[in-house]
Amino acid sequence: MSIEVLVPSLPESVADATLVTWHKKAGETVLKDENLVDLETDKVVLEVPALADGILVDVVQPEGATVLSGQLIGRIEPGAVASADTKTVDEASQSAPNLPAEKNSGSTAALSPAVRKLVSEHGLDTSTITATGKGGRITKTDILKHIKNQSSDGTVATVSNASSATPANASNAAQTPILPTSDRAEQRVPMTRLRAKVAERLIQAQQSTAMLTTFNEVNMQPIMDIRTKYKDRFMKTHDTKLGFMSFFVKAAVESLKLFPSVNASVDEQDIIYHGYYDIGIAVSSPRGLVVPVLRDADLKSFAAIEGGIAGFGKKARDGKLGLDDLMGGTFTITNGGIFGSMMSTPILNPPQSAILGMHAINQRVMVENGEMVIRPMMYLALSYDHRIIDGKEAVSFLVTIKDFLEDPARLLLNV
Repeated sequence: MSIEVLVPSLPESVADATLVTWHKKAGETVLKDENLVDLETDKVVLEVPALADGILVDVVQPEGATVLSGQLIGRIEPGAVASADTKTVDEASQSAPNLPAEKNSGSTAALSPAVRKLVSEHGLDTSTITATGKGGRITKTDILKHIKNQSSDGTVATVSNASSATPANASNAAQTPILPTSDRAEQRVPMTRLRAKVAERLIQAQQSTAMLTTFNEVNMQPIMDIRTKYKDRFMKTHDTKLGFMSFFVKAAVESLKLFPSVNASVDEQDIIYHGYYDIGIAVSSPRGLVVPVLRDADLKSFAAIEGGIAGFGKKARDGKLGLDDLMGGTFTITNGGIFGSMMSTPILNPPQSAILGMHAINQRVMVENGEMVIRPMMYLALSYDHRIIDGKEAVSFLVTIKDFLEDPARLLLNV
């Protein structure tokens, strides 16, 4: 009896999904827990794993189809093996009869998702890897052992470094259409669901809020001195890098406590004041801008904040962010400085009432105590909803953040 491949249950806030990619074709062998298909919602990309070993005998919904929760999209015949795969294995065995069975596992069809990912990341040739798994399958341990052995003589290092040196560029290249070489060429490409949702929310923010932006600048020298002094010890102790974001999150949280309206939101004719501090961190992913939420940031240490943000970045690059990661948030921080932005006006993330924009750090001449000195300066931008936040309150909030950052000892002493 065949097993139905169904769309997983979608949250109430997600009406439907788009079937983006089938990773298997009808008639191919699949393994239990192997990712069969990617579904894109308004917020994240969901993976649909195989429920059993067998053959994908039927693809009911094609790529690009809009599907609903619980809808049938394919069928698996459990326990079967695709004839094409069997032929490939037989031919490989005949071409190398003197080799052990585990040496003839060059086919990627039998690789688990974790193994396929490692093979792709490191540009490995599976036919050169010794397989120790059941039935001659390559395991994750086999891959890691192979990488370790090959790295010792430098044969894989070049491939690994090349594949990891510019992951953002590689992702962008995959998303960029290839235009014909003829003059005045054009190409029409539909928006992804995530890009369309981002566009919708940005327009919503501009049309439904009274958005204004106030600017200030902060001397980053005190924080840079702390990082220089403690970054190695911090890394050794907490196994995560000490960046700037933890200081900004801490400064924002302490400032939000003093200005609760900035941590509030509007619901029709009501103002909702939040007694918790869930900070959204804007992250650029290959599929577009996403804002995972660092929950209860006021209760987290510097290390927990840095580790959480690093985890969001990795999950965004790998397309592994879940819906729970993106739900809620009372205040957002976005860092255009990592791309070289000197100044910008961030757009609100509804229903939040404010967003803090960080920018590039540049050495500039400043006047201190009547003397010209060179300092690493950063422009800060606070966009806010003027319906519930007055100009004086917004300016005072941003100045408070500036004061905390220029005297970071206050964040540790809570003064």
